Amino acid sequence: MRVGYVVLYVTDAEACLKFWTEKVGMVEKGRKQAGDFSIIEVGFADQQFSIELVPLALMANNPDGLDLATPSVAFKVDDLVATHAKLVAAGVQAMEPGEHGGIPSFPFSDNEGRWFAVTKA
Repeated sequence: MRVGYVVLYVTDAEACLKFWTEKVGMVEKGRKQAGDFSIIEVGFADQQFSIELVPLALMANNPDGLDLATPSVAFKVDDLVATHAKLVAAGVQAMEPGEHGGIPSFPFSDNEGRWFAVTKA
């Protein structure tokens, strides 16, 4: 079993698409329509993992009572320092790399204030 994708419920899917592609280096992997809304799938070109950007407005009625809270997502990298430098240079808010719970890592925030972890592979 492996992670296929993570859903992020967002206020502006197009702005989030821009963040993930222009600042983090992902690509748009797909797009599907749900009524008047677009659900956008982004991910790294060379990996199967992806994130679906689902507009909160699409979930207005939320018939299944889903918890729309922020999910926990961690990305693994070979070089924490280089990855941190790249994100910061792109204007991403990121804490300094260090040991967090004994794991070499650092957190960064997206354009909507959600925090994600980057850990050493």
